[in-house]
Amino acid sequence: MIVLAIDTAGVDCSAALYDGAAGRLLAETTETIGKGHAERLMAVIDETLEKAGLRLDGVGRIAVVTGPGSFTGIRVGVAAARGLALALGVEAVGVTTLEVLAHGDLAANPGRPVVVAMDAKRNEIYAQAFGADGLPLTEPAALSADEVVELAKSHGAEMTGSWAVGNAAGSDRFDIAMIARIGAEKPAGVERPKPLYLRGPDAKPQSGFALARA
Repeated sequence: MIVLAIDTAGVDCSAALYDGAAGRLLAETTETIGKGHAERLMAVIDETLEKAGLRLDGVGRIAVVTGPGSFTGIRVGVAAARGLALALGVEAVGVTTLEVLAHGDLAANPGRPVVVAMDAKRNEIYAQAFGADGLPLTEPAALSADEVVELAKSHGAEMTGSWAVGNAAGSDRFDIAMIARIGAEKPAGVERPKPLYLRGPDAKPQSGFALARA
């Protein structure tokens, strides 16, 4: 099965093609653009298909990053993935940014549970605990720094590696090859991808200027 993975959850606009049967990355394209994912995503997908020498109708599954991450970017990616899956008659699956960080950390430091963390701004951290097998031990949540420390202690997870990954500069960039591999390994028949928002958007309507309804 050929998996098309797409990521618009951070500063990158990325796509990758992965052969699930062979366990092999076929091609990838990443543009670090910050904003404007909606305008560039289809061109990035086309470039990746061209690199791999494949047509879009050869794709058997779509994998998309669902967050947490950029509020607008996540919506762009999820909408594109669901639209492509519908047009192709294939399955779409979601991959969270915390899953990607966890799998990367477990690959570098196997055999122990990890707590992955991302800077959520406003003195909060997106965090989640994963077992040594890569399966989630807790639900993703927006926590304080002290709560993340307690989360790591309660699961016997060291705060090296995963903690550093989640809080390092550039932590809003995610390995598109890893996203593709995780997407290929998802069981069939999972729920359609939807944005993972752990809190509301930073921008809110100014209620003082709202017009009264008749």
